[in-house]
Amino acid sequence: MDSTDEVIIERRGSAGIIKLNRPKALNSLTLSMVRVIAPALEGFAADPAIASVIVLGEGGRGFCAGGDIRVLHRSGKEGTDEAETFWREEFLLNHAISRYPKPYVVLMDGITMGGGVGLSAHGSHRVVTERTCLAMPETGIGYFPDVGATWLLPRAPGEAGTWMGLTGQTVGAADVIHAGFADHCVASSALPALIDAIAALPAAASTADVHALIRTMAVDAGESRLAANRDVIDRTFSADTVEEILKALAGEPGEFAAEAASVVASRSPTSLKLTLRLLRAGRTSADLAECLDRELGACKGILYNHDFYEGVRAAVIDKDRNPKWSPASLSEVTADAIDRFFIPAQPPLFAR
Repeated sequence: MDSTDEVIIERRGSAGIIKLNRPKALNSLTLSMVRVIAPALEGFAADPAIASVIVLGEGGRGFCAGGDIRVLHRSGKEGTDEAETFWREEFLLNHAISRYPKPYVVLMDGITMGGGVGLSAHGSHRVVTERTCLAMPETGIGYFPDVGATWLLPRAPGEAGTWMGLTGQTVGAADVIHAGFADHCVASSALPALIDAIAALPAAASTADVHALIRTMAVDAGESRLAANRDVIDRTFSADTVEEILKALAGEPGEFAAEAASVVASRSPTSLKLTLRLLRAGRTSADLAECLDRELGACKGILYNHDFYEGVRAAVIDKDRNPKWSPASLSEVTADAIDRFFIPAQPPLFAR
């Protein structure tokens, strides 16, 4: 379990510690990082001296801002298999985190987006801080919420997950807990003491022991905006078409609905329809593995979709924030066009 420049692996007392170390890139995830994290987790799981694992990001600005979309963009443009290889190994890591046999403590301090959600929200002990800014902003770059988000988002209270998936809006600590993506809020200034306390637990410490320790340091996360607007969210985001959701939002008074309508209308029409269909499919799926397999098929479809390249161009390459979506309207996105994203990836990630 060797450290690299991008991922630092440490042992401290009874804790195995994994630090994402690309602070200038907000710890965005790469294939090489996945290939360090996955075996490190396996090694810590097999080590009887390790009671728990702590995962955090270096730099103070973010836990992990997602996958490195520049790499995915380049792979798609050049026709290499790097993008699919990354998604396959990343999704397998997400699944392994969901089934990890020891306490998996993740500190979601600062920006946590996309792939960062995959590294955190599937864990057993998820900690946010007053600096947490979480989002699944993929509809704004011609993509869709992946890393198992199509399993997580449908299980948020009411239609909060639909709101998060379609708008891609950033939420804070209280909303992250409300949505079921985190368990406790701890002050960012207290995180070093929390790490030391977890590392000081005996090697035989249980999940309950870690949970109890985190609770002793937890603070009130404040009021959840999503909880406060749940009635509006549930009324407007319960429809099974994006057109109906926008119509419901247009008929709803108040700033919250108006803001949601404006944001959704700015997103990729193809991504919106794909995301909603994936979220509704995730609602009736048997498990996370089923959703990850479905997402992988959609990922492969994304590489042949104009909006992904245009969205990444506008957001991170030219940075003009003015994507030209094609098709440009929801009415032009046909059911057949969305069906193409549901061709299963071969081979599947998980045997059934």
